[in-house]
Amino acid sequence: MSDESPRPVGVVVGGGLAGVTAALRLADAGLDVTLLEGRPRLGGLAFSFQRGDLTVDNGQHVYLRCCTGYRWFLDRIDAAHLAPLQDRLDVPVLDVGRAAGPRLGRIRRTALPVPLHLAGGLAAYPHLSLAEKAAVGRAALALGRLDPADPELDRIDFATWLRRHGQSERTVEALWDLVGVATLNATAPDASMALAATVFKTGLLSDPGAADIGWATVPLGDLHDTLARKALDTAGVRTELRAKVGSLTRTEDGRWSVESAGERITADTVVLAVPQTETHDLLPAGALDEPELLLDIACAPILNVHVIYDRTVLRRPFFAAIGSPVQWVFDRTHSSGLKGPGQYLAVSQSAAQAEIDLPVAELRSRYLPELERLLPAARGAGIRDFFVTRERTATFAPAPGVGRLRPGPRTRLPGLQLAGAWTDTGWPATMEGAVRSGAAAADAALHDLGRPPGHPLQEAA
Repeated sequence: MSDESPRPVGVVVGGGLAGVTAALRLADAGLDVTLLEGRPRLGGLAFSFQRGDLTVDNGQHVYLRCCTGYRWFLDRIDAAHLAPLQDRLDVPVLDVGRAAGPRLGRIRRTALPVPLHLAGGLAAYPHLSLAEKAAVGRAALALGRLDPADPELDRIDFATWLRRHGQSERTVEALWDLVGVATLNATAPDASMALAATVFKTGLLSDPGAADIGWATVPLGDLHDTLARKALDTAGVRTELRAKVGSLTRTEDGRWSVESAGERITADTVVLAVPQTETHDLLPAGALDEPELLLDIACAPILNVHVIYDRTVLRRPFFAAIGSPVQWVFDRTHSSGLKGPGQYLAVSQSAAQAEIDLPVAELRSRYLPELERLLPAARGAGIRDFFVTRERTATFAPAPGVGRLRPGPRTRLPGLQLAGAWTDTGWPATMEGAVRSGAAAADAALHDLGRPPGHPLQEAA
């Protein structure tokens, strides 16, 4: 007879990035893990779908070199080569609001140490005056002295802080919101200063290469569904799709009973990695001191406008725009598998509260002329297809005060952890935040089981 005790059982509810991360970390530590996902796929809100011969991402997702959690995730699912990083930060920024005509600038860095790595790029950035550039430098130094974990910062909005530090409306449009809207999913007046400090201090002021941008060269589903599922299978995780969890209860011996699709699983530890409203509905009594606070975490939408032209109209992988309702434009031709002549552009519009419910016809009449204004080569080009994807609950709203609403990974009930980008990771709702939350929940579970995770540099290669 074997003297080995049975392996602890873990259940992860939710197959987004947070849930997949938690499941992998639990399985890597030797647990017998089941992952339950209500959708027919993994990936959460970073996924792909078919539209005819096209493979379409529901929205454009990027990450930065400083996103160490998401980079770990890519390595863990053997996908880092499919989502490469820029060698060096380089963001083309086209200003079409000038009376003198369009002008192209770039946000770039050098290899110099922080903060000198941005000095040359800022000096050459044509969309700000000398006085505005000097004010940006002073604000950046002030940002570097902030502690994003200071609860006082969560009580004020980013715009208020920027005004206090001499930032003009033009500077906010051409620099701070250019980056902030895409990363926070909110304009400066609607963003917690604590979260803004995390984005800018970590992304721009932690390391010269921290803000280098990476994105998938294949559909997101290839990463977050196909390769993630392969990694889970290899790790021994049982993954059940279309398996919505109906109840979560304590057993008489202090373990957990998870009911899904007529099956009951008894587990030693459970990670809830689902949205905050669904978490609220599943939480047993006593799990949180104030569970109703979860319902106060609002959501913010992201809109993506997809246009397929009959010819090439953009010869860069992406660009950002100012003086235009268009925010960021990405070339998705290769990754979508577009066949025949033409080009597929995706227009990514964050903080899209005013547009998220507009009819497709109205969005078409708004964005096609605007793309022609930005891209002269689009004038007269044929439109092979035009469609819209909408994520009304794309992220949690990073409003001032949201920090006090976000719970950490531990609940008051042993063996029950929370994960999701909306939990208290210190980050806004990004792929990085999601992965970090899943790792934190798994690590808390392992600690309570007496199986603290090892340091990654001590793990076998």
